[in-house]
Formats: sequence, structure tokens, C-alpha cells
Amino acid sequence: MKLNKFAAIAVLGAFALSSFSSQAAVNGWTNWRGPHQNGVTDEKGLPDQIDPAQNLLWSYDIAGRGTPVVANDKVYAWGYRGKGPDLQEVLLCLNEADGKLQWEHAYNDYLSDTVYSRYTVGSPTVDASTGWVYLMTTNGGVKCFSPDGKMQWEYSLMERFGRLTFPNGRTGAPVIDGDLVIVRGVTSYWGKQGPARDRFYAFNKTTGAAVWASTPGVAPKDSSFSTPVLANLGGRRVFYVGTGDGNVVCVDVRTGQALWRFQASQGGVNSSVVIHDGVLVTIHGKENIDAAEEGRMIGIKLPNELPAHGEPQVILKDKNLKLADGKTWELWRHPFAMFTSSPVLANGRVYQVTKTGVLVCVEAKTGKLLFTEKLNNEQIHSSPLYSDGKLYIGFPNGRFLVVKPKDDGVDILSEVKLEGGILGSPIAWNGKVYIHTMSKLYVFGKATGEKPSAALPTAAPKPLDSKAVALQIVPGDILLKPGEKLELSVNKIDQYGNLVEANVKAGFAKYIPPTAKVKTQMNANVADNIITADAGNVSSAGAFKATSADGLTGLLRGRILPKIPYEQDFEGYDLTVDHPGDGVKYAFPPLAWTGARLKWEVRDLDGNKVFRKTLDRVLFQRAITIFGDPTSSNYTAQADVMTDGNRRIKGNVGVINQRYFITLIGNQQILEVSSNHERVKESVPFKWSPNQWYTLKSRVDVAKDGSGVVRAKAWPKGEPEPKDWTIEVNHKNAHKLGAPGIIGFSPQSLKPVYIDNIKITRN
Repeated sequence: MKLNKFAAIAVLGAFALSSFSSQAAVNGWTNWRGPHQNGVTDEKGLPDQIDPAQNLLWSYDIAGRGTPVVANDKVYAWGYRGKGPDLQEVLLCLNEADGKLQWEHAYNDYLSDTVYSRYTVGSPTVDASTGWVYLMTTNGGVKCFSPDGKMQWEYSLMERFGRLTFPNGRTGAPVIDGDLVIVRGVTSYWGKQGPARDRFYAFNKTTGAAVWASTPGVAPKDSSFSTPVLANLGGRRVFYVGTGDGNVVCVDVRTGQALWRFQASQGGVNSSVVIHDGVLVTIHGKENIDAAEEGRMIGIKLPNELPAHGEPQVILKDKNLKLADGKTWELWRHPFAMFTSSPVLANGRVYQVTKTGVLVCVEAKTGKLLFTEKLNNEQIHSSPLYSDGKLYIGFPNGRFLVVKPKDDGVDILSEVKLEGGILGSPIAWNGKVYIHTMSKLYVFGKATGEKPSAALPTAAPKPLDSKAVALQIVPGDILLKPGEKLELSVNKIDQYGNLVEANVKAGFAKYIPPTAKVKTQMNANVADNIITADAGNVSSAGAFKATSADGLTGLLRGRILPKIPYEQDFEGYDLTVDHPGDGVKYAFPPLAWTGARLKWEVRDLDGNKVFRKTLDRVLFQRAITIFGDPTSSNYTAQADVMTDGNRRIKGNVGVINQRYFITLIGNQQILEVSSNHERVKESVPFKWSPNQWYTLKSRVDVAKDGSGVVRAKAWPKGEPEPKDWTIEVNHKNAHKLGAPGIIGFSPQSLKPVYIDNIKITRN
């Protein structure tokens, strides 16, 4: 019996929620915020002076905007090099003693709108129990490596889960707890997860199997790279984090169940929180919910127990969250503004650099302001490092300070100007201070020093009243090809998310949620905990409800995407949904297509059923929709396209082929090939008229040396296909894989664009 790559989950996935053993196999600074999750190291004896002429141990020439980590005598740094189409993000493994390269992996940007080289705003993370290295690239590529640099598994969150990109490029870092690795991003997926939301995704750290997805908030105003802070709460393992909708939220680590949220801002909360003696401190730099000014630091009294809806009966539900009442939860506030830098917590005091470069010191418990000290004109991402009574602080103009805080201010011990702006946070390990600038990675200090044994807090033991209350299926979200099989792990979990019994047998029945707008089912069947996709080469999506012999239940979501070749002309759709504004009937987009909900509709146009870009929401004036396997390659994408409009305003419409946009740009009257507009972007003039159909065709060919050619042509529909390609674009480091899809852009949601007769064929 042939199973897909996640068949190993039947053996390994059973422990996805249970192995919270002591983490002592790896020594180092293994994660962005350090062993205490607040920017503090227990190491003493770090240098008072940072001076390239005196104590620079080594440096490595690579730009970076994030934070390196150190584990078992290896340094893992995330940087970027190259320009234009040759810019790549690079994960480096360097020798701790001398900075010599051990191995590296380089990645292209693709299908993103990141600008101004805003790359690597985040950090790798090392699993403290295995030494495996985890990373999420700026455009959402989740990677897992063994310590020797061998790829273990990877995802393109953009193509697999509909992750959106933003010009700011903020990415953050994976968080590891037990056997889970947790990442985040604003996604527009399918079904219930179709609307754009700031979501968290947990994968089995060994196999990459999708364990859960969590949507703790509402429609986001921005992305967020706030790093989750792990804790134990009433028998549960939870994390606290800021979100892109302006909330601070509490989420169950083992199930993804959202437990509560506290709205702090009208915009995104990007800074990570810190916690001291039951008080959570958060800061933001956006408009407040109850005042016109921007920015606030808030002390929140954490509830010592969960709200009533957190009972076992709703452990798998993700609704009816308790909205924190600021009048009862908020303990104190200060009008300090910081959008992305996070606070440091030491000895009950919170140290924060504001966006105007002012260091503030506040008692976490009482909110008493102890001092403010102007240190620089501005601050962006970099967070301070605290060690043995000293703060190490970098600034975007390249200044780096070592200061000693007092009760009423600071003494400046060291000041230096380094090459390149400092956006990443400094870290320390083994006598060394690491600073990554937008020019190079610097390492200052001594050859050897202390190696504190502090590690992230482990989960509390399973409570005595633990009892099985639900089933959890791993993977919980699947993607299959026609005819493919996958073995599922069905586990019993208790009211706290703990594993009670692994690999139980369950019956599976197709399930359509009563609130589902599209009443369709996944073309598959489940027997003996093995799901088999139907052989028919069509796309489908749906859910299964699993039921054990003792009546416990759990849900499985899944999609089937067709094999190449396939076509879609939309004629089989019944137009039965009433449009509230236009007074016409339409059909929802194919359920299995990622990022299509609320952005596209099937409508009648002159007696034909076509795909039409929606105009209801300016937020969705651009729609990137994926409908194929992310591992696809060597194919031709073709579609008929059209834009409404006039001489002054027209839309853009095109296809996605192997991580390249091939787009007819209406206002500019060009045919464009791009991937990121500052990396790969070439065009040729092409005069095309509104309200007239054109056929657009493209293919990507990759040579053995990794270079490639993107070819495209366009012509009026119904006319003979031109022999020659309209445009050919060479790319030195071509994208090797990528799902087919479509793109539509209606400026200010004024003029619709249309797509029909999609064909994906082999080259």
C-alpha cells in the first residue's frame, strides 16, 4: 500500500502532545527571546565595552535584520545577500569559536510584496531537545533542518495555507514546545479559514504533520511578529501573544483553542509580551481604542483560571471568546509608544525603548514609572538584552550602547557606531555578545565564558482529574492528490489537551458544518484510519467527523487537488446565491482553492459562466489564489482574461506559474513577468482593451544549473495563437517548484477583472 510522505505520522504523530520531557540535550541561546522569553541572560561577566578595536572576536559579512541563535558550539544566523533578482535569504551555520562556515541554505523571495530589502526580520529557532533548526522565511517558507544542515521537511505557507505577505517583511520566529513547532501569519485559506485572519499553525516538529490551526482574533489591521510566550495555566499549556488585530490573546498550546483576548490597540500588536507575578505587560505603537493618541504600555492582571467556556465540552471549538474588560483586567497604563521592539523584564522591572529612542523603566507589578532616559532619536525592531545589571541596546542608525540602569536613570558604559543599521536584537552566550547589522554579524567578548543551564519552562504534569474528552486527528488538515492514501493518527486527549491514549480506532463520516456556505464534501473515504482520495481528477474539499467506540469525536479537514493536466471553465456551477448589492445570482468559488473566498465569484457574463473578481471590499482589491499542488513543476498555465474599465482605469489580471506572476497590466498596457516587484520584474508593451477577452499563456523551463526562463504570450481570444513568445525572462536562480494559480487586481475595487477557461498542461 502506497502512502504519502506523512504516513510516518502513525508512529511519530501519536506523541505530538505528550513528550514534554526535560530539555537538556542542547546548550545555548536557542530562541529569539532567550531562555526566560524576555531578553534576559543569566550569564555574568559579559563585556562592559563593545569596541571593534579591542574585543571583536570575529565577524561575518552578510546583511541581517534579525537575531542569531547559538546551540552546541554552532551559530545559526539568518541573513540576505545579492541584489535585484539575485537577492536571496540565507540560513548560515557558523562555528562558534571562529565564525567559519559549516553549511548554508539560500532561498529566493517569491510571490511577495516585500520592499526595501526588508528581509530576515526574525530568527531561527533550535529545538533544545534535538538540536534541529527551524526557520520561517520572509514569504512564509517553513523549514526544518538537522544540525548538519539536511532538510527534514518544509512548507510553503503561502501556497499550502494561503499566507499573505506585507511590504514590511516582518516574520518573527518559530516557537517549539514539546513535540510541536508553532508559526504564525495572516492567512486566507479555505472554508472556515477562508477570511483573512492572523493565525497560528502547529506542526509536529519531527514529521511536519499539521496538528492544529488557531484563529484567536478578528479581521487584522496589519501583520504581527510578536513571539508567543509559553506558560502553564490551570493544568493547560498556553501561550500569550500580540496579534495583528490589536489584541493580546491566550491560546492553548496543545489544541490551538483560543481562550481569551484583550483588545489593546486599533492596529497590530507586534511587540512580544513579558510576564511578572501574574501581570502581563504589553506595548503598542498604534491608535488606542479609547483615545486618539498613538501608543500605550499596559499592565494586565492575568486571570488565574479560564473562563467557563473553556470546559472540556468545547475544547475543540474556536468561538465565543471571553473579551477581556479593560476596566477589570487593566491594572495600569503609560502613554509610551513602540510598535515592534519588545520590552525586557529583569528584577520585576520592565525596560523598554520607545519609538523616539527613550529608555523607560517601569515596575511591572505596580506600573510605577522609575525613570525615562533619552538614548537615541528613534528605535525600530531591536529589543534590549539584559545581563548582570547591564542593558545592551542597538539602534537603526548603527549605534550600540551598553548602559547600567539605576533607580533614576542610566550610566552609559560604552558607545560605538557599527557598520550597518541594527534592527535585530543582541544575544549573549559563552562570553560573547552577538550583534547582526544590515552589513555583517559581529561577535564581541571573550573566547569562553559562562554557559547558563536555564531553559524554557517545561509543561506541568498531567492533572489528576485528567480524562479523555475528545479526539485529535494528526494531521488535522490534509492535502491529497487523486488516488493518494494517508494513514491518520487518532488520539484521545483530555480536557487540558494532554494525550490520554494514542492510535485508537475510529469511524469516519463525511461532515458538513451547519454554518458552511458551500455544502460540498471531500472526494475521499476513510477505513481503518487510512484516508483514500477518489481517483477522479477533480478538486474537492470537506471535513470528516471521527467517532471512537466510546463516543468521543474529532474533526479532520482536507482538500484534494487534481494532477496535471486539468481544466476549469466554471460551466458546472449553479448560480443560486443572491448578491446583496448587485441584485444578481452567483456561485461561491471552488472550495478547495486557497485564498479565493470573498475575492472571487462565479457569475454569468453574456451567457457564459466566468470567474469574476469581487468589488465588495477594498481590502481584497488584490487577490492571489492558488489552486494546485505546491510541489508542481514543468507545466504550462493558460487562461482567458479580461478587465472592465475605461481609458483612465483598468484592472490587472493574470496567471501564476511556478511562483511567477504573468500579468496583463491594464493602466500601463504591458505584459509583465514578476515574482517580487523589486527582485524579478520585466515587461514588454502590450496594447489591450477593456471589455475584450484575451488568451494568456506561460511556461517555465529550469535548466540543470538552476537557471530558468519564464516565457509568456498573449493574444485576442479566438485569433490564432502567435508562434513566438511575447516575453522571455531569464532568472539565474529560478524557482524550481510552485503551484499554479491566478491573480486579479481591481484598483480601489472599482473595476472587475474576469478569468475563464483555465488550462494547466505538461510542458
